[in-house]
Amino acid sequence: MAGISKILEKMQSNPKGVRYNDLLKVCEYYFGKPRQSGSSHCIFKTPWPGDPRVNIQNKKGKAKPHQVKQVLLAVEKIEVKHGN
Repeated sequence: MAGISKILEKMQSNPKGVRYNDLLKVCEYYFGKPRQSGSSHCIFKTPWPGDPRVNIQNKKGKAKPHQVKQVLLAVEKIEVKHGN
């Protein structure tokens, strides 16, 4: 988790400078293996009703800033739900 915590700190301080592989690590840690990958999108299922997915894309080795923010909100929702 120490590595994930450091990545999350970087994501919060600079959503534009996040490497795609780091975002992928965070998503796999919190959401498990993606339900879709291999195309330009990598889609993860989340444990709540409504829009239960997180979608990320690789843009020349970087993550898209709006998707970084989406992941941060989903992680926060999970952390609050589990009391972490």
